Amino acid sequence: MKIIGLLRHAKSEDHQPSGRDFDRGLNAKGRRAATVMGAHIGARAPAFDRILASPAQRVRETLDLALDAMGRRAPVDRAEDRRLYLATSEVIAEVAAEMGGSCDSLLIVSHNPGLEDFVLDHVPDDAGNAMRDTVAVKYPTGAFAVLEFDIDDWADLPDAKGRIVALTRPRDLDPALGPDLN
Repeated sequence: MKIIGLLRHAKSEDHQPSGRDFDRGLNAKGRRAATVMGAHIGARAPAFDRILASPAQRVRETLDLALDAMGRRAPVDRAEDRRLYLATSEVIAEVAAEMGGSCDSLLIVSHNPGLEDFVLDHVPDDAGNAMRDTVAVKYPTGAFAVLEFDIDDWADLPDAKGRIVALTRPRDLDPALGPDLN
């Protein structure tokens, strides 16, 4: 069995002086959410063997804060891959298949819509799957899902179907981290 954790970067700044989307960091709400989610992942999620992450600034900041909050359960094997910046579901699966190696579990930290599409592409639309239905509505910033796949080799991931076994949004842990309703 292979396990994938999918963490979407936390809430980012609206603008960056450079004008590049890639350089946008986290805003205050995003920094708080990344820490809350990291503590949750460290306490409740499986220990991940390797991290694969987009090199975008908002992903780096999310991951650094989350890892600090995870404490001793944080994986030490971390790789950034430019292909994960705004990656499609297919590219996420390809990167995991290529870089999964001998690991049994990966934590992928990236962007939407790719993460949401990855869940929807790899988890069958079975009636009554509340977590998948929630993802189909929205995979918000800071959201974290865990998927399990009955495969022995990461090379089988692109065509594999799995199951979603956990889904947590920042607002599930702290209502103040939910959407602004102004």
